[in-house]
Amino acid sequence: MQNISKSQNYFNKAKDLIPGGVNSPVRAFNSVGGVPRFIQKASGPYLYDVDGNRYVDTICSWGPAIVGHANEEVISAVKNSLSNGLSFGAPTEGETILSEMIKEHVSSVEQVRLTSSGTEATMSAIRLARGVTNKDKIVKFEGCYHGHVDSLLVKAGSGLLTLGNPTSGGVPKPFAAETIVLPYNDPQALIECFEAFPDEIAAVIIEPIAGNMNLVKPNKEFLKLLRNTCDKFGSLLIFDEVMTGFRVSLGGAQQILDIIPDLSTFGKVIGGGMPMGAFAGKKEIMKHLAPLGPVYQAGTLSGNPIAVAAGIATLNIVSQPNFFRSLELLTNELIVGLRDIARNCEVKDFSSDCVGGMFGLYFRPEIPKTFNDVLDSNIDLFKQFFHEMLTRGVYLAPSPYEAGFLSIKHEGKPVQEILEAAKESFNAINERKE
Repeated sequence: MQNISKSQNYFNKAKDLIPGGVNSPVRAFNSVGGVPRFIQKASGPYLYDVDGNRYVDTICSWGPAIVGHANEEVISAVKNSLSNGLSFGAPTEGETILSEMIKEHVSSVEQVRLTSSGTEATMSAIRLARGVTNKDKIVKFEGCYHGHVDSLLVKAGSGLLTLGNPTSGGVPKPFAAETIVLPYNDPQALIECFEAFPDEIAAVIIEPIAGNMNLVKPNKEFLKLLRNTCDKFGSLLIFDEVMTGFRVSLGGAQQILDIIPDLSTFGKVIGGGMPMGAFAGKKEIMKHLAPLGPVYQAGTLSGNPIAVAAGIATLNIVSQPNFFRSLELLTNELIVGLRDIARNCEVKDFSSDCVGGMFGLYFRPEIPKTFNDVLDSNIDLFKQFFHEMLTRGVYLAPSPYEAGFLSIKHEGKPVQEILEAAKESFNAINERKE
């Protein structure tokens, strides 16, 4: 039995000072119950909590720690930058270097604007799309999360073309009314949407590989239709690669899928664990941004030199030969191993999938293709599995609707530790049923 007394005490105190005791909702363990672990440090593939428990980390700070926690090259780059000061409010060479690296590896990019978060990046990309097209409506898809932007915190009602209703308090209905929500991977819904609003849609924003409703891969023909439809109706296509950029391949999801968006948003990996975001695209579009054009966007800490240093060091590592091939192989090893263990333990409500260094665990017999598929999961089984794994030293995402992530440091022993814990966990669940 784990000792978690310090985490419990810290959580109790945090709840008095911070809403829910956390600064991002999923950390509160509301989806799984129990006490959130307060982390003291991390190294390579492992997390260490304040009570001294060690965990194999399968969220990697929700994606950024692709080269492992406390990577020596990244930490060294941060220390070197730190010695020069924290923030200047003026241009630095590092901003140009990081932007050049993004452009070098992502074929759709000609210019880059750095921000401090993925939310800022998607918010700004949408504003830019509206400014370029002089249209107001935005199309998004069920289950795709693009940051806590007012107009994107909406859900679909009944019918394919229902205008969005707010799913968060504090979002005015007129904001949500400019957002149309469609089912992911549904070509007919897309066609009907553009037929209904042919001259009003500024942009379509999509996670090209969804990771915020768990991992859900796109239908490539659906994405091709999306690209062609945007071209036909004069709308911009925005790929939200905050999660997938430099995570599923060096060129992001758009490289794997061979679809070229008009704008792309990035975050997570490009900051190497520091707060960082970016949106990017062709010069013809980006020239509409201030100070060149009328679309305003700014940020006091945008391009922060320490975050930039961490990002440059991280991209230097992931751009080394065979990095992504190695990451893909070890992630696939984990997914195939978990599949085999579930089958041997006669767990029917389990399937798994992966792409690059992202993976999905689904507590349903088949890999999901839509948001409704994801919702049709055995949540009780997931909760049991989560806690069995946690007590055996494996930190899974504390929600059934989040993708998982590995780092290059998970190769070998860490993956085997996860698989051994999974076997014991499924067996423990089965024993309770008997």
